[in-house]
Amino acid sequence: MKAWKTMVAGAMSVSVLAACGGGDDGNEAASGNNNGGNTNETAENNSGNSNEGNSGNNGGGEGDVSGDITIWGWNVAAASMELAVEGFQEQYPDVNVTVEDIGREDVYDRLTVGLAAGGSGLPDVTLVETDRLDNYAAEFPDGFVNLSEHGFDEHEDKFVDSKVEAMKNDDGDFIYAPWDIGPAAVFYHVPTFEEAGVDPESIETWDDYMDAGEEILSATDSQMVPVDIAADDALFRMMLNQQGAYYFDEEGNIDLTSDEAVQAMSAIQEMEDRGLVQNTDGWDGTVTATVNQTVATVPFGVWYSGTIMDQAPDQSGDWGVFKLPAFEEGGNRNANLGGSDLAALSSSDNPEAAVAFVEYFTTDEEAQVAALDEYGIFPSLTEAYENEFFAEEDEFFNNQPIWEMFAEISEGIPAANYTSDYARAFRYSSDAQADALLQDTDVAEALQTAAEQLANETGREIN
Repeated sequence: MKAWKTMVAGAMSVSVLAACGGGDDGNEAASGNNNGGNTNETAENNSGNSNEGNSGNNGGGEGDVSGDITIWGWNVAAASMELAVEGFQEQYPDVNVTVEDIGREDVYDRLTVGLAAGGSGLPDVTLVETDRLDNYAAEFPDGFVNLSEHGFDEHEDKFVDSKVEAMKNDDGDFIYAPWDIGPAAVFYHVPTFEEAGVDPESIETWDDYMDAGEEILSATDSQMVPVDIAADDALFRMMLNQQGAYYFDEEGNIDLTSDEAVQAMSAIQEMEDRGLVQNTDGWDGTVTATVNQTVATVPFGVWYSGTIMDQAPDQSGDWGVFKLPAFEEGGNRNANLGGSDLAALSSSDNPEAAVAFVEYFTTDEEAQVAALDEYGIFPSLTEAYENEFFAEEDEFFNNQPIWEMFAEISEGIPAANYTSDYARAFRYSSDAQADALLQDTDVAEALQTAAEQLANETGREIN
């Protein structure tokens, strides 16, 4: 595997000009905001992609598409798109592409302002995290190109099922193109497990996980899991998703009081009661706990692999991965955390060229494997999983073929309905977590309070 690269989100702007560039050069930067829904991921170009279906849907053949387009992204996501420009221009030589890394917060701030201003100052293509898609679609229904009208429907079966529905508007049309996902698993510190005599393969349920955590705590003083208790309910979301539940049901009703939600939050509360939770302070606190091995495991999305490799390069071979535990023997162990997607802006002066890039990048196996190998960005394009790269053993992760495991997880992830009120639900759910873990509030009561607050603010029904 190529060396991982850490890119500082900021002012990088890479302009790549094609041989016969034409059209306007007007759509530069404008406005913007964050997760990398998986902005720490990787891909390589060791498999040829036929790129079938990437031509003929954008207003004629590839030779008819021309002009200048600007793309907004951040960090390694921007770098991944830059990697793909050369391959794209082999098919579309008359399109000039500028990829701008303007930072996560700037993308969202400037995108929101530009859409509110009717498209002023916006790029042609932008990166958007999956959990924000519904919000933009609700606020600015005419802000993005309808990709279905450009033939994108023919690609629907190429992506993992859980990703597809989030890309569509209320009429069932694609307005976003699927890119990366965050299949979740448990990263564990191998020497800590060995010192405690715990076999990771024996952990099949969350009860097993907690029992193992007590053994590890007793033998090594390492706690089991980092949780930013008052500010981030990531573990709760993974537990919800693996049960086929989420903040909202399929109809958009509030589902925080479901049996699945109570079971998930109760498990986390039990972990806290058993002394297994380390209350970390934000992202930096989680990374510090990982690197210093004050926690033995970190349940997180695939993108965290890049963080461990970058922040603890001297710990190569000391980390492994196993699937999330289930709530009962034989239960589902697949879940997602994070993800991002691409959209073409309706305000683009060259919408055919914008759509052509979106289609090429998200459906081209070579581009997707390159982004994974180089930057750790895990694709939702399932044909990429057949690439030999996925079967390779990873030296850093105890010689496990971890990408193969994450591919298997990806294809079993239940769908989640984020809705336009995801951010509000996240806030109240995190408050409920704090009440349950820090104040020892009854879980059902804490979740009921969160649901009622969310209902009052959004007008949504509670199940």
